[in-house]
Amino acid sequence: MAGSGRGPRERMVFSAAQLIRRDGVTATGMRDVAAHAGAPRGSLQHYFPGGKEQLVNEAVEWAGRYAARRVDRFLAELPRPTPGGLFAAMVRQWTDEYENSGFGTGCPVAAATVDCTASTESTRTAAADAFACWNRPLARALGEMGVPAERTEALATLMIGALEGAILIARAERDVRALTSVARELGPLLDGCATEAPPGR
Repeated sequence: MAGSGRGPRERMVFSAAQLIRRDGVTATGMRDVAAHAGAPRGSLQHYFPGGKEQLVNEAVEWAGRYAARRVDRFLAELPRPTPGGLFAAMVRQWTDEYENSGFGTGCPVAAATVDCTASTESTRTAAADAFACWNRPLARALGEMGVPAERTEALATLMIGALEGAILIARAERDVRALTSVARELGPLLDGCATEAPPGR
């Protein structure tokens, strides 16, 4: 259910993120967002006086925070957290979605990046900030699993980049092959980077 348990403003941000991940920014209209959120059209102007650009930027920011929160959830579900296991869990979120629901959606941050960064500086900044928001907990988690501090940020970027690229290929091919391939090939590389004893052990 779109935005269950959220107020009208939060529902509209959530709905914008869901429509952007399906249709892209250009094809997502303000009326579509209001309808998806079950909100009166007049409330869009009230909550988003900056119009569609403000709504898109807030949806992108929401998506970055969502991805960041998922890192801790994935870690909590792993019986023995490893860098490769964390990456496999990140990938599995998408393979499960595609196998259960089809290939109609992707990452809203990536969609906004493709659609808007050449023309809308605020959206480019929002997308960059969203990726950074996702990168930080990944880098922290890698450090906690024994990856040297000087490598955590770069490896977090590698994980995000590989996942985003595989999502794009999976949608084009209508097949999870690219996702399962990056998880299989990167897993041992990531685990091999954990060369220090994790803190507190």
